Amino acid sequence: MASQTIGFIGLGAMGMGMAKRLLAHGFAVRGYDVRPEARAAFAAAGGQAVEQVRDAGTGSGILFVMVFNAEQIEEVLFTSGILDEIGAGSTIIVSSTVAAPFIRELATRIDSLGHRLIDGPVSGGVPAAQDGTLTMMGAGSKAAFDHARQALGAITGTLYQLAEEPGVGSYVKAVNQLLAGVHVAVAAEGMALGTRAGADPRVLYDVIRQSAGSSVLFERKVPQMLDADYVPPKSAVEIWVKDLGAVLDAGRELRFPLPMTAAAHQLYLSAAAAGHGQDDYASVVTFFEDIAGISLSDRNKGSRKYGS
Repeated sequence: MASQTIGFIGLGAMGMGMAKRLLAHGFAVRGYDVRPEARAAFAAAGGQAVEQVRDAGTGSGILFVMVFNAEQIEEVLFTSGILDEIGAGSTIIVSSTVAAPFIRELATRIDSLGHRLIDGPVSGGVPAAQDGTLTMMGAGSKAAFDHARQALGAITGTLYQLAEEPGVGSYVKAVNQLLAGVHVAVAAEGMALGTRAGADPRVLYDVIRQSAGSSVLFERKVPQMLDADYVPPKSAVEIWVKDLGAVLDAGRELRFPLPMTAAAHQLYLSAAAAGHGQDDYASVVTFFEDIAGISLSDRNKGSRKYGS
């Protein structure tokens, strides 16, 4: 069993699952979240919940950061005082989805303080976080990966070491978010089109699920659209506004056009503006439902108004 002490910042839907996997593998984990209820849930699971960010670093040689955006990472690492608490030569694993240039600059700052940074964004959603089968798109030095290998093994099913230079992992995660965000937006568009034409949404889902137009995300997210199952979110609309915004930033930096990403980003912005920002991102379908006067979760309403 493991003996390292690990600090974990960010006990949200993903972070909580990751932190619990570390506990299950025998690590002593000091966890922090801004929400008292998250800290209480972590303590109930056997973790050591702390009241201040910096206290998560006490005695820790590995620090996971799984917060919302770059501004929160900046606050956690350079305002809270946590870097004064972690051990010399610690490894910091940033699993948040943020822009690659920020990660590159962050790695330089962390290195100058005598620590190591792993650019470690993950994919797989809450179920994979809970069962330790996340895919990590990692980038960082061999020394950093060697130091954190046991901890990374506790949370991942597949661990990629993409490059020695942090930032590469975040670029690869941007590609993943591009594809995932567009997939769900297009699934919503297609399902709404079929419903507007008078098809039974549940039969339509079954037809496409058995056809070439299906995908893992189609099979995962369309049932939520059919049940209007958006709360609590598995991944909120606002996260996708942020993530696809970061993808567009990468396109600007690399002078690479991203028309599909831009269109999907506007759909998620529309859903957020309509009040769905904290709902699951499957709720992007409400954009089409509202403008067409249909509902995937109520077939009779759609077919009464637009039935063929």
